[in-house]
Amino acid sequence: MIRRVFYGLTVSLLVLMAVSPAMAAEAAGDLKLAALDMLKYAALAAGLGLGFAAGLCGVGQGISVKGAMDGVARNPEASGKIMVTMIIGLAMIEALTIYSLVVALIILFADPFKAVHIILG
Repeated sequence: MIRRVFYGLTVSLLVLMAVSPAMAAEAAGDLKLAALDMLKYAALAAGLGLGFAAGLCGVGQGISVKGAMDGVARNPEASGKIMVTMIIGLAMIEALTIYSLVVALIILFADPFKAVHIILG
């Protein structure tokens, strides 16, 4: 079920990306079309980058918690040290997702494409 939804969303996104330049080419020149493509791909990169970062950081967090729980199960006396180390590791892993969120927000809202906005008018 999840695969079908994922494939459906992927195909929809690809169709949308393929159709929008053709529709924009009729109304605008090549320069505006290139500017729209740049903005479109920047938004796509921000979304995919954040999605991959969050998903893979979740996998890393799951693996680290599994390792910590295995360690506590083997040696319950060391649970305090294991938990502190695990929490520090989880904070480092979560920082990667936050960094990717910051980069995505910069791409979308900090206006790194001022020339594109000038072209679009």
